[in-house]
Amino acid sequence: MGRLPIRWRLTLAFAVALLLLIFGFGILLRQSLATSLDAGVTESLQIRADEITALLQTTGGEALAGVPENRLSESEESFAQVITARGEVIGSSSPRLREPLLASDDIERALDEPLFLTIPRRDGLVHRARLLARPADDGQLVVVGASLEDRDDTIALLNGLMLVGGPIILLLISGLGYILASAALRPVGAMRERAAEISGSPDGVRLPLPEAQDDIYRLGDTLNAMLERIDAVLERERAFVADASHELRTPLGILKAEIELALSGQRSHEELRLALVSASEETDHLVRLAEDLLVLGRAEQGGIPIKAEDLSLQAEVQAAVDPFLRQAQEEGRTIEVDVKPDARAQADPVRLRQAVGNLIDNALRHGAGTVTVRARSGAEAAEISVSDEGGGFPDGFSSDAFKRFSRADAGRSGRGAGLGLSIVAAIAQAHGGAARIEDAERARVTLTLPRGDQAAFVT
Repeated sequence: MGRLPIRWRLTLAFAVALLLLIFGFGILLRQSLATSLDAGVTESLQIRADEITALLQTTGGEALAGVPENRLSESEESFAQVITARGEVIGSSSPRLREPLLASDDIERALDEPLFLTIPRRDGLVHRARLLARPADDGQLVVVGASLEDRDDTIALLNGLMLVGGPIILLLISGLGYILASAALRPVGAMRERAAEISGSPDGVRLPLPEAQDDIYRLGDTLNAMLERIDAVLERERAFVADASHELRTPLGILKAEIELALSGQRSHEELRLALVSASEETDHLVRLAEDLLVLGRAEQGGIPIKAEDLSLQAEVQAAVDPFLRQAQEEGRTIEVDVKPDARAQADPVRLRQAVGNLIDNALRHGAGTVTVRARSGAEAAEISVSDEGGGFPDGFSSDAFKRFSRADAGRSGRGAGLGLSIVAAIAQAHGGAARIEDAERARVTLTLPRGDQAAFVT
């Protein structure tokens, strides 16, 4: 059953239901017809019994024997007898019915109240019959009967029609059901054919939807929405690969050029040292880029692994600032830390330092003046913000700041892959928090971490 196509399963289920319906309707129709025919026979017997009783009252029992037979019956299919309480036939509608139609027990019962009987075929009767026996005057019984041949023939005809016509009707209607099932599933077939043509390219091809907004329409609409999401994911992945390739091309090209020049043998010792320093810087850039891409890849696959602890923000922020103090000193800049001693947060120490470090690195790389790191904690959340005294973010950049490979080149200078703020946002989301640009003019970026159970988890 499970291996049959759905249209065949629908047709088979429809045929079984139709078979049960025809069978039930046939039984009900046969029963109704038999009841109606039996009621007609019973009514005709009561009428004949009334006539014969009236005839007995008019002629008297002794004169009944001389009454013509056609006065005791209406047709060849009906008959009558008048019998005594001892079972003697004193009047009959046919010379062949000289024996009483009732047994002695039936005679006794009929003397008390009208009695209906169905008797089988017997001498004088060519078919089974229905009898009515009821008492008349002077202890006599009037027995009238009617052949059930027409009634049984009608029932047999109906049985034959159902046996022959039922399967024909079943086949015809089942064929119609198959056609209707095929028509109902035609939109599904069209969706299947269109789905086979969709190759994942961003061409906007979608599944065709039927005009009627039924379950199939809703299914197709849901699948189209899924295709929209898949296309969006594929587009982001293509953009990610393209941007990553572009970012990798520059440092790899510089590194290759420095190595080739170093191997050419045409450089002095100092030039070789500078080439190696440049190669080392480019290698660090590649390592940092690879690590950033790995973090973003994990974030895309379901979240960055987080092991939250109860941390002192003063200690963690200072630990994130320390690696940048020498760089800031060399550039003639300062890093100010403004964190209250009692400020705490539920966070992963490694990821927290990475996020704060990215914000400080961005401020040193692209900003100017003093870099200020502030941290505060409340009953529900902790906030860490980093700002500088540079030109700030350009207009319109705030909406794209946390996207991968986004740069504010128009308002800031320096070199970078545009992944720093993306990683900050990913780390914040992994903690159940968020990252936002709080002040575009001072390039102030704020990292919010919730305090409580929502931050204490491991992904």
